[in-house]
Amino acid sequence: MTKTEESSFVVDGGHTLSGTVVTNCSKNGAVALLAASLLNKGTTTLRRVPRIEEVHRLIEVLRSIGVSIEWQEKDLIIKTPDTLSLETIDSAAAVRTRSILMFIGPLLHQFPSFELPQSGGCTLGQRSVRPHLWALEKFGVAIETLSDRFQISHDDLSAAEVVLYESSDTATINSLFAAAGIDGTSVIRYASANYQVQEVCGFLEALGISIEGIGTTTLTITGKKDINTEVTYSVGEDPIDSMFFIATAITTHSSLLIRNAPIEFLEVELAVLEKMGLTFTVTDAGISENGITKLADIQIEPSDLTAFPEKIHARPYPGLNIDNLPFFAVIATQAEGDTLIHDWVYEKRAIYYTELDRLGADTLLLDPHRIQISGIHRLKGAEIVAPPALRPATILLIGMLGAQGRSTLRNVYNIHRGYEDLVPRLKAIGAHIESV
Repeated sequence: MTKTEESSFVVDGGHTLSGTVVTNCSKNGAVALLAASLLNKGTTTLRRVPRIEEVHRLIEVLRSIGVSIEWQEKDLIIKTPDTLSLETIDSAAAVRTRSILMFIGPLLHQFPSFELPQSGGCTLGQRSVRPHLWALEKFGVAIETLSDRFQISHDDLSAAEVVLYESSDTATINSLFAAAGIDGTSVIRYASANYQVQEVCGFLEALGISIEGIGTTTLTITGKKDINTEVTYSVGEDPIDSMFFIATAITTHSSLLIRNAPIEFLEVELAVLEKMGLTFTVTDAGISENGITKLADIQIEPSDLTAFPEKIHARPYPGLNIDNLPFFAVIATQAEGDTLIHDWVYEKRAIYYTELDRLGADTLLLDPHRIQISGIHRLKGAEIVAPPALRPATILLIGMLGAQGRSTLRNVYNIHRGYEDLVPRLKAIGAHIESV
Protein backbone atom coordinates (compact mmCIF):
# COMPACT_ATOMS: atom_id res chain seq x y z
CA MET A 1 0.00 0.00 0.00
CA THR A 2 1.40 3.40 -0.98
CA LYS A 3 1.66 6.45 1.23
CA THR A 4 -1.02 8.12 -0.89
CA GLU A 5 -3.41 5.23 -0.29
CA GLU A 6 -2.88 5.38 3.45
CA SER A 7 -3.43 9.15 3.65
CA SER A 8 -6.60 10.70 5.03
CA PHE A 9 -8.40 14.01 4.91
CA VAL A 10 -9.32 15.59 8.24
CA VAL A 11 -12.06 18.19 7.91
CA ASP A 12 -13.47 20.71 10.36
CA GLY A 13 -16.72 21.27 8.51
CA GLY A 14 -19.62 23.67 8.55
CA HIS A 15 -17.62 26.72 7.49
CA THR A 16 -18.78 29.09 4.78
CA LEU A 17 -16.35 29.33 1.88
CA SER A 18 -15.64 32.29 -0.39
CA GLY A 19 -13.39 33.41 -3.20
CA THR A 20 -12.35 32.11 -6.60
CA VAL A 21 -11.34 28.69 -7.90
CA VAL A 22 -9.72 28.12 -11.29
CA THR A 23 -10.78 24.90 -12.99
CA ASN A 24 -7.97 22.36 -13.33
CA CYS A 25 -7.15 20.50 -16.51
CA SER A 26 -8.89 17.27 -17.29
CA LYS A 27 -8.00 13.86 -15.83
CA ASN A 28 -9.84 11.97 -18.56
CA GLY A 29 -8.43 14.16 -21.30
CA ALA A 30 -4.87 13.80 -20.00
CA VAL A 31 -4.90 10.00 -19.76
CA ALA A 32 -6.43 9.67 -23.23
CA LEU A 33 -3.75 11.95 -24.67
CA LEU A 34 -1.01 9.94 -22.97
CA ALA A 35 -2.31 6.85 -24.76
CA ALA A 36 -2.60 8.82 -28.00
CA SER A 37 1.06 9.81 -27.81
CA LEU A 38 1.96 6.18 -28.62
CA LEU A 39 0.76 6.78 -32.18
CA ASN A 40 3.42 9.43 -32.82
CA LYS A 41 7.03 8.59 -33.70
CA GLY A 42 7.96 12.26 -33.33
CA THR A 43 8.15 14.25 -30.12
CA THR A 44 4.85 14.92 -28.37
CA THR A 45 4.60 17.80 -25.91
CA LEU A 46 1.49 17.73 -23.75
CA ARG A 47 0.94 21.03 -21.97
CA ARG A 48 -0.78 21.58 -18.59
CA VAL A 49 -0.89 17.93 -17.61
CA PRO A 50 -2.38 17.39 -14.12
CA ARG A 51 -0.04 15.69 -11.64
CA ILE A 52 -2.54 13.15 -10.39
CA GLU A 53 -2.20 9.48 -9.52
CA GLU A 54 -3.92 8.25 -12.68
CA VAL A 55 -1.39 10.15 -14.79
CA HIS A 56 1.51 8.87 -12.67
CA ARG A 57 0.40 5.25 -13.17
CA LEU A 58 0.26 5.62 -16.96
CA ILE A 59 3.64 7.34 -17.03
CA GLU A 60 5.06 4.38 -15.08
CA VAL A 61 3.61 2.01 -17.68
CA LEU A 62 4.88 4.06 -20.62
CA ARG A 63 8.40 4.30 -19.21
CA SER A 64 8.45 0.57 -18.48
CA ILE A 65 7.88 -0.25 -22.16
CA GLY A 66 10.58 2.12 -23.40
CA VAL A 67 8.87 5.51 -23.85
CA SER A 68 10.93 8.53 -22.82
CA ILE A 69 8.90 10.95 -20.68
CA GLU A 70 10.18 14.07 -18.97
CA TRP A 71 8.35 16.64 -16.89
CA GLN A 72 9.08 20.29 -17.65
CA GLU A 73 7.06 22.05 -14.96
CA LYS A 74 3.45 21.29 -16.04
CA ASP A 75 4.36 19.92 -19.46
CA LEU A 76 5.27 16.38 -20.53
CA ILE A 77 7.83 15.76 -23.27
CA ILE A 78 7.16 12.31 -24.76
CA LYS A 79 9.31 10.37 -27.24
CA THR A 80 8.15 6.95 -28.41
CA PRO A 81 10.96 4.73 -29.73
CA ASP A 82 10.72 2.75 -32.96
CA THR A 83 10.53 -0.44 -30.91
CA LEU A 84 8.62 -0.89 -27.68
CA SER A 85 9.17 -3.71 -25.17
CA LEU A 86 5.93 -5.05 -23.71
CA GLU A 87 7.89 -7.81 -21.96
CA THR A 88 9.04 -5.22 -19.41
CA ILE A 89 5.63 -3.63 -18.81
CA ASP A 90 4.96 -2.45 -15.26
CA SER A 91 1.98 -4.73 -14.59
CA ALA A 92 1.52 -3.43 -11.04
CA ALA A 93 0.93 0.10 -12.37
CA ALA A 94 -1.15 -1.10 -15.33
CA VAL A 95 -3.70 -2.95 -13.24
CA ARG A 96 -4.28 0.14 -11.10
CA THR A 97 -6.01 2.03 -13.91
CA ARG A 98 -8.80 1.24 -16.34
CA SER A 99 -7.18 3.78 -18.67
CA ILE A 100 -4.72 1.06 -19.74
CA LEU A 101 -7.52 -0.16 -22.03
CA MET A 102 -6.83 2.81 -24.30
CA PHE A 103 -3.35 1.46 -25.03
CA ILE A 104 -4.90 -1.29 -27.17
CA GLY A 105 -5.71 1.00 -30.11
CA PRO A 106 -2.22 2.56 -30.50
CA LEU A 107 -0.36 -0.71 -29.88
CA LEU A 108 -2.24 -2.41 -32.72
CA HIS A 109 -0.01 -0.46 -35.08
CA GLN A 110 3.19 -1.75 -33.45
CA PHE A 111 2.46 -5.43 -32.76
CA PRO A 112 0.51 -8.12 -34.64
CA SER A 113 0.05 -9.89 -31.30
CA PHE A 114 0.45 -8.67 -27.72
CA GLU A 115 -0.90 -8.88 -24.18
CA LEU A 116 -1.99 -6.23 -21.70
CA PRO A 117 -2.82 -6.73 -18.02
CA GLN A 118 -6.48 -6.63 -17.03
CA SER A 119 -7.44 -3.10 -16.06
CA GLY A 120 -8.52 -1.82 -12.67
CA GLY A 121 -9.50 1.66 -11.50
CA CYS A 122 -12.78 2.23 -9.68
CA THR A 123 -14.80 -0.67 -8.28
CA LEU A 124 -18.23 -0.03 -9.81
CA GLY A 125 -19.63 -3.43 -10.69
CA GLN A 126 -19.50 -5.16 -14.06
CA ARG A 127 -17.87 -2.71 -16.49
CA SER A 128 -17.94 -4.68 -19.71
CA VAL A 129 -15.14 -4.29 -22.25
CA ARG A 130 -17.26 -5.84 -24.99
CA PRO A 131 -17.96 -2.47 -26.70
CA HIS A 132 -14.18 -2.21 -27.23
CA LEU A 133 -13.91 -5.75 -28.50
CA TRP A 134 -16.80 -5.52 -30.91
CA ALA A 135 -15.63 -2.16 -32.27
CA LEU A 136 -12.04 -3.27 -32.86
CA GLU A 137 -13.17 -6.53 -34.49
CA LYS A 138 -14.33 -4.40 -37.43
CA PHE A 139 -10.72 -3.36 -38.08
CA GLY A 140 -9.60 -7.01 -38.12
CA VAL A 141 -8.63 -7.34 -34.44
CA ALA A 142 -9.27 -10.38 -32.24
CA ILE A 143 -9.26 -9.86 -28.46
CA GLU A 144 -9.45 -12.67 -25.92
CA THR A 145 -10.30 -11.68 -22.36
CA LEU A 146 -8.52 -13.89 -19.83
CA SER A 147 -8.70 -13.76 -16.05
CA ASP A 148 -5.66 -11.50 -15.67
CA ARG A 149 -4.94 -10.10 -19.13
CA PHE A 150 -6.14 -9.28 -22.61
CA GLN A 151 -4.69 -11.19 -25.58
CA ILE A 152 -4.84 -9.03 -28.72
CA SER A 153 -3.96 -10.14 -32.26
CA HIS A 154 -4.55 -9.32 -35.91
CA ASP A 155 -3.29 -10.49 -39.29
CA ASP A 156 -3.75 -7.12 -40.91
CA LEU A 157 -5.64 -3.92 -40.19
CA SER A 158 -8.05 -2.34 -42.61
CA ALA A 159 -10.28 0.73 -42.60
CA ALA A 160 -13.80 -0.03 -41.41
CA GLU A 161 -17.24 1.26 -40.62
CA VAL A 162 -17.97 0.75 -36.93
CA VAL A 163 -21.34 0.93 -35.20
CA LEU A 164 -20.74 1.18 -31.46
CA TYR A 165 -22.91 -1.01 -29.26
CA GLU A 166 -22.87 1.75 -26.65
CA SER A 167 -21.71 5.35 -26.81
CA SER A 168 -18.66 4.63 -24.67
CA ASP A 169 -15.97 7.30 -24.29
CA THR A 170 -13.07 4.84 -24.16
CA ALA A 171 -14.45 2.53 -26.86
CA THR A 172 -14.81 5.55 -29.14
CA ILE A 173 -11.23 6.59 -28.34
CA ASN A 174 -9.85 3.10 -28.99
CA SER A 175 -11.67 3.06 -32.33
CA LEU A 176 -10.21 6.46 -33.17
CA PHE A 177 -6.71 5.17 -32.38
CA ALA A 178 -7.22 2.13 -34.57
CA ALA A 179 -8.56 4.20 -37.47
CA ALA A 180 -5.87 6.90 -37.15
CA GLY A 181 -3.02 4.51 -38.03
CA ILE A 182 -4.69 2.85 -41.02
CA ASP A 183 -4.42 4.19 -44.57
CA GLY A 184 -7.95 4.83 -45.75
CA THR A 185 -11.21 6.20 -44.41
CA SER A 186 -13.07 4.75 -41.44
CA VAL A 187 -16.42 5.76 -39.95
CA ILE A 188 -17.49 5.47 -36.31
CA ARG A 189 -21.23 5.69 -35.73
CA TYR A 190 -22.92 6.25 -32.36
CA ALA A 191 -19.60 7.64 -31.18
CA SER A 192 -19.31 9.47 -27.89
CA ALA A 193 -18.97 13.24 -28.35
CA ASN A 194 -17.81 13.81 -24.77
CA TYR A 195 -15.05 16.23 -23.85
CA GLN A 196 -12.19 13.69 -23.75
CA VAL A 197 -13.19 12.36 -27.18
CA GLN A 198 -13.11 15.88 -28.59
CA GLU A 199 -9.69 16.32 -26.94
CA VAL A 200 -8.38 13.21 -28.70
CA CYS A 201 -9.82 14.35 -32.04
CA GLY A 202 -8.07 17.70 -31.69
CA PHE A 203 -4.76 15.97 -30.95
CA LEU A 204 -5.13 13.56 -33.88
CA GLU A 205 -5.82 16.47 -36.20
CA ALA A 206 -2.60 18.07 -34.94
CA LEU A 207 -0.87 14.83 -35.98
CA GLY A 208 -2.22 15.27 -39.51
CA ILE A 209 -5.21 12.92 -39.27
CA SER A 210 -8.37 14.19 -40.97
CA ILE A 211 -11.50 13.88 -38.82
CA GLU A 212 -14.96 15.05 -39.80
CA GLY A 213 -17.87 15.32 -37.39
CA ILE A 214 -16.05 16.31 -34.18
CA GLY A 215 -18.66 16.95 -31.51
CA THR A 216 -21.22 14.69 -33.21
CA THR A 217 -22.01 10.98 -32.99
CA THR A 218 -20.60 10.19 -36.45
CA LEU A 219 -16.85 10.51 -36.94
CA THR A 220 -15.16 10.06 -40.32
CA ILE A 221 -11.41 9.45 -40.00
CA THR A 222 -8.86 9.43 -42.81
CA GLY A 223 -5.83 7.78 -41.27
CA LYS A 224 -2.23 7.29 -42.28
CA LYS A 225 0.14 4.48 -41.49
CA ASP A 226 3.19 6.57 -40.68
CA ILE A 227 2.70 9.29 -38.06
CA ASN A 228 5.91 11.13 -37.29
CA THR A 229 5.60 14.77 -36.35
CA GLU A 230 6.60 17.30 -33.72
CA VAL A 231 3.38 18.24 -31.94
CA THR A 232 2.43 20.39 -28.96
CA TYR A 233 -1.05 20.08 -27.54
CA SER A 234 -2.67 21.50 -24.41
CA VAL A 235 -4.98 19.52 -22.13
CA GLY A 236 -8.40 21.15 -21.76
CA GLU A 237 -10.26 22.08 -18.61
CA ASP A 238 -12.15 19.46 -16.62
CA PRO A 239 -15.95 19.80 -16.28
CA ILE A 240 -15.89 17.31 -13.41
CA ASP A 241 -13.46 19.53 -11.51
CA SER A 242 -15.76 22.51 -12.06
CA MET A 243 -18.72 20.46 -10.85
CA PHE A 244 -16.85 19.48 -7.68
CA PHE A 245 -16.65 23.13 -6.68
CA ILE A 246 -20.22 23.88 -7.78
CA ALA A 247 -21.40 21.08 -5.47
CA THR A 248 -19.07 22.28 -2.71
CA ALA A 249 -20.48 25.81 -2.91
CA ILE A 250 -24.05 24.47 -2.70
CA THR A 251 -23.38 22.06 0.17
CA THR A 252 -21.52 24.67 2.25
CA HIS A 253 -24.06 27.42 1.38
CA SER A 254 -21.26 29.56 0.00
CA SER A 255 -20.62 32.15 -2.67
CA LEU A 256 -17.93 30.90 -5.05
CA LEU A 257 -16.62 31.93 -8.45
CA ILE A 258 -15.54 28.95 -10.57
CA ARG A 259 -13.36 30.26 -13.37
CA ASN A 260 -12.64 28.68 -16.77
CA ALA A 261 -15.37 26.07 -16.55
CA PRO A 262 -15.89 24.12 -19.83
CA ILE A 263 -19.44 25.36 -20.14
CA GLU A 264 -20.67 23.17 -23.02
CA PHE A 265 -20.15 20.12 -20.78
CA LEU A 266 -22.02 21.61 -17.81
CA GLU A 267 -25.13 23.09 -19.41
CA VAL A 268 -27.53 20.27 -18.49
CA GLU A 269 -26.18 20.12 -14.93
CA LEU A 270 -26.74 23.86 -14.55
CA ALA A 271 -30.22 23.59 -16.08
CA VAL A 272 -31.18 20.98 -13.46
CA LEU A 273 -29.72 23.12 -10.66
CA GLU A 274 -31.58 26.17 -11.94
CA LYS A 275 -34.87 24.26 -11.70
CA MET A 276 -33.89 23.28 -8.16
CA GLY A 277 -33.58 26.98 -7.30
CA LEU A 278 -29.85 27.65 -7.56
CA THR A 279 -28.86 31.24 -8.18
CA PHE A 280 -25.86 31.62 -10.45
CA THR A 281 -24.48 33.71 -13.29
CA VAL A 282 -22.42 32.60 -16.29
CA THR A 283 -19.90 34.89 -18.00
CA ASP A 284 -18.01 34.05 -21.19
CA ALA A 285 -14.30 33.38 -20.60
CA GLY A 286 -13.08 32.60 -24.12
CA ILE A 287 -11.49 29.44 -25.47
CA SER A 288 -9.10 26.98 -23.86
CA GLU A 289 -5.47 26.71 -25.01
CA ASN A 290 -6.45 23.60 -26.99
CA GLY A 291 -8.53 25.81 -29.30
CA ILE A 292 -11.58 23.60 -28.83
CA THR A 293 -13.11 24.01 -25.37
CA LYS A 294 -15.41 26.98 -24.68
CA LEU A 295 -14.87 28.39 -21.19
CA ALA A 296 -17.03 30.39 -18.81
CA ASP A 297 -16.84 31.81 -15.30
CA ILE A 298 -19.67 30.59 -13.06
CA GLN A 299 -20.64 32.58 -9.96
CA ILE A 300 -22.58 30.46 -7.46
CA GLU A 301 -24.66 32.14 -4.75
CA PRO A 302 -26.19 30.60 -1.60
CA SER A 303 -29.68 29.42 -2.49
CA ASP A 304 -32.71 27.64 -1.06
CA LEU A 305 -33.08 24.47 -3.11
CA THR A 306 -36.02 22.15 -3.69
CA ALA A 307 -35.84 18.60 -5.03
CA PHE A 308 -35.79 18.22 -8.80
CA PRO A 309 -39.30 17.05 -9.85
CA GLU A 310 -37.99 14.39 -12.25
CA LYS A 311 -35.42 11.64 -11.75
CA ILE A 312 -31.86 12.83 -12.25
CA HIS A 313 -29.95 10.54 -14.58
CA ALA A 314 -26.93 10.68 -16.85
CA ARG A 315 -26.92 10.41 -20.62
CA PRO A 316 -24.19 10.48 -23.29
CA TYR A 317 -23.13 14.01 -24.23
CA PRO A 318 -24.86 16.40 -24.61
CA GLY A 319 -26.74 14.93 -21.65
CA LEU A 320 -25.80 15.14 -18.00
CA ASN A 321 -22.30 13.68 -17.59
CA ILE A 322 -22.08 10.27 -15.91
CA ASP A 323 -19.16 11.49 -13.76
CA ASN A 324 -21.17 14.50 -12.58
CA LEU A 325 -24.21 12.48 -11.52
CA PRO A 326 -22.84 11.56 -8.03
CA PHE A 327 -22.55 15.23 -7.08
CA PHE A 328 -26.33 15.47 -7.14
CA ALA A 329 -26.48 12.97 -4.28
CA VAL A 330 -24.73 15.30 -1.85
CA ILE A 331 -26.52 18.33 -3.32
CA ALA A 332 -29.86 16.56 -2.68
CA THR A 333 -29.18 16.49 1.05
CA GLN A 334 -29.57 20.28 0.96
CA ALA A 335 -32.71 20.36 -1.20
CA GLU A 336 -36.22 20.34 0.27
CA GLY A 337 -38.09 17.17 -0.66
CA ASP A 338 -37.23 13.79 -2.19
CA THR A 339 -34.69 13.52 -5.02
CA LEU A 340 -34.54 10.37 -7.14
CA ILE A 341 -31.16 9.59 -8.72
CA HIS A 342 -30.95 6.85 -11.34
CA ASP A 343 -27.33 5.71 -11.85
CA TRP A 344 -28.18 3.23 -14.61
CA VAL A 345 -24.62 2.69 -15.89
CA TYR A 346 -22.98 1.12 -12.83
CA GLU A 347 -24.38 -1.67 -10.66
CA LYS A 348 -22.63 -0.62 -7.45
CA ARG A 349 -22.17 3.13 -7.49
CA ALA A 350 -25.58 4.08 -6.09
CA ILE A 351 -24.87 1.76 -3.15
CA TYR A 352 -21.87 3.91 -2.26
CA TYR A 353 -24.14 6.97 -2.03
CA THR A 354 -25.71 5.47 1.09
CA GLU A 355 -22.43 6.28 2.89
CA LEU A 356 -23.82 9.82 3.10
CA ASP A 357 -26.06 8.46 5.88
CA ARG A 358 -22.98 8.37 8.11
CA LEU A 359 -22.93 12.16 7.81
CA GLY A 360 -26.61 12.44 8.74
CA ALA A 361 -28.20 12.20 5.29
CA ASP A 362 -31.46 10.33 4.68
CA THR A 363 -31.09 7.92 1.75
CA LEU A 364 -33.28 5.05 0.58
CA LEU A 365 -31.64 2.59 -1.80
CA LEU A 366 -34.40 1.32 -4.11
CA ASP A 367 -32.18 -1.07 -6.09
CA PRO A 368 -28.50 -1.18 -7.19
CA HIS A 369 -29.15 1.67 -9.62
CA ARG A 370 -31.70 3.96 -7.93
CA ILE A 371 -31.54 5.91 -4.71
CA GLN A 372 -33.91 8.41 -3.12
CA ILE A 373 -32.41 11.16 -1.00
CA SER A 374 -34.58 13.25 1.30
CA GLY A 375 -33.71 16.77 2.37
CA ILE A 376 -33.06 19.11 3.93
CA HIS A 377 -30.77 17.43 6.47
CA ARG A 378 -28.16 19.10 8.63
CA LEU A 379 -25.01 17.07 8.11
CA LYS A 380 -22.73 16.14 11.00
CA GLY A 381 -19.11 15.01 11.19
CA ALA A 382 -18.10 11.36 11.00
CA GLU A 383 -15.16 9.06 10.34
CA ILE A 384 -15.50 7.15 7.06
CA VAL A 385 -13.28 4.90 4.98
CA ALA A 386 -13.48 6.17 1.39
CA PRO A 387 -15.16 3.74 -1.02
CA PRO A 388 -12.96 2.29 -3.81
CA ALA A 389 -14.37 4.65 -6.44
CA LEU A 390 -13.36 8.20 -7.29
CA ARG A 391 -16.64 10.14 -7.50
CA PRO A 392 -18.42 8.46 -4.55
CA ALA A 393 -15.36 9.17 -2.40
CA THR A 394 -15.38 12.77 -3.57
CA ILE A 395 -19.00 13.45 -2.59
CA LEU A 396 -18.27 12.22 0.93
CA LEU A 397 -15.52 14.83 1.16
CA ILE A 398 -17.96 17.51 -0.01
CA GLY A 399 -20.47 16.32 2.58
CA MET A 400 -17.80 16.62 5.27
CA LEU A 401 -17.05 20.19 4.21
CA GLY A 402 -20.70 21.04 4.80
CA ALA A 403 -21.09 18.96 7.98
CA GLN A 404 -20.89 20.47 11.44
CA GLY A 405 -17.96 19.12 13.43
CA ARG A 406 -14.85 17.12 12.71
CA SER A 407 -14.69 14.42 10.04
CA THR A 408 -12.02 12.04 8.79
CA LEU A 409 -12.05 10.45 5.35
CA ARG A 410 -9.56 7.59 5.23
CA ASN A 411 -7.76 5.87 2.32
CA VAL A 412 -8.20 8.69 -0.20
CA TYR A 413 -6.02 7.31 -3.02
CA ASN A 414 -8.97 7.30 -5.40
CA ILE A 415 -9.53 11.03 -4.88
CA HIS A 416 -5.84 11.65 -5.66
CA ARG A 417 -6.39 9.69 -8.90
CA GLY A 418 -8.58 12.49 -10.21
CA TYR A 419 -7.86 15.76 -8.39
CA GLU A 420 -4.64 17.76 -8.19
CA ASP A 421 -3.74 19.97 -5.22
CA LEU A 422 -7.24 19.57 -3.81
CA VAL A 423 -6.38 20.39 -0.20
CA PRO A 424 -4.48 23.64 -0.99
CA ARG A 425 -7.24 24.72 -3.36
CA LEU A 426 -9.92 24.12 -0.72
CA LYS A 427 -7.90 25.87 1.98
CA ALA A 428 -7.48 28.88 -0.32
CA ILE A 429 -11.27 29.42 -0.29
CA GLY A 430 -11.59 28.96 3.48
CA ALA A 431 -12.01 25.23 4.02
CA HIS A 432 -10.60 23.77 7.23
CA ILE A 433 -8.98 20.64 5.85
CA GLU A 434 -5.68 18.82 6.28
CA SER A 435 -4.10 15.80 4.59
CA VAL A 436 -2.52 13.43 7.08
